[in-house]
Amino acid sequence: MTPLLRRRPSAGLLALLAGTAVLYLWDLSASGYANQFYSAAAQAGSQSWKALFFGSSDAGNSITVDKPPAALWPMGLSIRLFGLHSWSVLVPEALMGVVAVGVLYGTVRRRSGEAAGLLAGAVLALTPVAALMFRFNNPDALLCLLMVCAVACVLRALERAATRPLLLAGLCFGLGFLTKTLQAWLILPPLALLYAVCAPAAPWRRVRQLLAAGLVMVVSGGWWVAVVELWPAASRPYVGGSQHNSFLELTFGYNGLGRINGNETGSVGGGPGGGGGRWGETGIGRLFGTDMGGQIAWLLPAAFVLLLAGLWITRRGARSDVRRAAFLAWGGALLMTFAIFSFMSGIFHQYYNVALAPYVAALVGSGAVPLWERRRAPAVRAVLAVVVTGTAAWAYVLLGRTPTWLPWLKWAVLAGGVAAGALLLVVRRGGAGARAVAGSAVAVCLAAPVAYTLDTVGTAHGGSIVTAGPAVRGERFGRAGGPPGERPRAGRAPRGAGGPGGPFGGARPDGGAPQGVPGGPAGGAGQAGRERSGAAGGMGGLLGGQRVPAAAAAALRRDAGSYTWAAATVGSQNAAGYQLASGEPVMPVGGFNGSDPSPTLRQFQAYVRAGRIHYFIAAEGAPGGRGRGTQGVAAWVAEHFAKTTVAGVTLYDLTTPGK
Repeated sequence: MTPLLRRRPSAGLLALLAGTAVLYLWDLSASGYANQFYSAAAQAGSQSWKALFFGSSDAGNSITVDKPPAALWPMGLSIRLFGLHSWSVLVPEALMGVVAVGVLYGTVRRRSGEAAGLLAGAVLALTPVAALMFRFNNPDALLCLLMVCAVACVLRALERAATRPLLLAGLCFGLGFLTKTLQAWLILPPLALLYAVCAPAAPWRRVRQLLAAGLVMVVSGGWWVAVVELWPAASRPYVGGSQHNSFLELTFGYNGLGRINGNETGSVGGGPGGGGGRWGETGIGRLFGTDMGGQIAWLLPAAFVLLLAGLWITRRGARSDVRRAAFLAWGGALLMTFAIFSFMSGIFHQYYNVALAPYVAALVGSGAVPLWERRRAPAVRAVLAVVVTGTAAWAYVLLGRTPTWLPWLKWAVLAGGVAAGALLLVVRRGGAGARAVAGSAVAVCLAAPVAYTLDTVGTAHGGSIVTAGPAVRGERFGRAGGPPGERPRAGRAPRGAGGPGGPFGGARPDGGAPQGVPGGPAGGAGQAGRERSGAAGGMGGLLGGQRVPAAAAAALRRDAGSYTWAAATVGSQNAAGYQLASGEPVMPVGGFNGSDPSPTLRQFQAYVRAGRIHYFIAAEGAPGGRGRGTQGVAAWVAEHFAKTTVAGVTLYDLTTPGK
């Protein structure tokens, strides 16, 4: 049992958790269904246990999402219990954030004290990209929570070479694999090495424990993979994101080594070599650059400095010193993730940086508080002053990338940082004055990321590529229309329009006002807040769902019970919008990118002859069916069936040949 559960919660912890809950739950329904790709799959899982198990995009089980299904399970079960609406989709993600903050607090507090735990938890809660992803429904929220728990378990095991916590760490890594495949194992090498070297036990006992934990990891992460690979392909959904209906191919290709070297068959972009590609320039400065800096980098330099300081403070400890082990665990996780993210050539989105947030937060809390307690030493005060002043100066640079957004803030943070740094050089004793200096230093360092976080919380988000904070001048990708620095941030919807009634969705199944979205007719967009685009670069059919008028949704519901799929359309995002609007299964031809060979033209024709698909939707902005075997589906439909238009949506009735 963790100390967080053994002891009575402190007032500080209760305030931290309550504040995090309010922050992550505030106006949560403004984003509606958020990423409809995953919301539609969760909806399918609420209608079909088979779809829930496999992570199918639709209840007809034509194809899965291009990830393993663990992140869909909480949402699918929530929808089963509470019905389909924005809150049932997004509240599980917000609660994951609250739990992650609590676990991080308990882990840091155990080794560095109450103040360090509270600071670490607050930094995690207030990191912009964390506030973004714990209010969104991509798999990264669950992955972040599991990685925090994995590090916490390893550190607990290191205290007495205990086997049970190490086995629990293996379980976390296994479940992490079922959440986002190999990304969950990025921090496995440094943690395994740390335990092998520092655990207070005989060498062979450490080896046996690590092997046992590895077995737990393989079993907990591999059982589902074994079922999928052994299940007859004809009676399960196609594995989305693969080109040969294989989850192992997906794991080691599109979602695995392809992310490192850029060779991602079936992807829409990226490419190896050249120091970058569609997903931004690679290199040591990548996460500090225009696209990434405002997401995670506010305290990243401070975390590196505090890691070095923490290792210096604990340099005289024994091999099994738990305080040094904590710095090595969080630092190893940070360095490994930072290195991979900096140099990977494949698909890389800004929101991936949420993986770094708990490691940065832990090092800030674990490093700053011990340094403050040793402030009598001039060298320690100098390090603290450098950290605070440097963090403020770096915030000034990052804020300078948004020159029209709170232009006064960068000057206030810079001035406050200089003043706090100067005071830190002279404060030696305790008392109210010292506490005021410490509080001012923390406030200065957190002011800019807090402002970004509040902007993030105050804006609806939708689509596949989402970013925290305001629009950034010179941002390279992830934008929609207009000159640099002035265009609306991609992945951000008009407030009140991110759900089924806005540009990322359609009407309620009953044809009334959108679920979870205040005001506005079905298919319309509320205008209570700032306009944000839901897809980048005109890729609305690929990265964001379609508007679905109430009349079109009603047409799909008509006699839907007589068919396996009420409709089919090219691309998962297109299908998701219609599926959420109608409440009926919609087949995504070609999967997410429209590039998966599912179904082939021959298979699609067989489904039509068997009367299993009612309509084909000629969705505007669709990826185009570029996949091996899917080419020609839309052309074949247009050639053999008559079209009709319902509220601006082109439908082909596949039960009535017209040509």
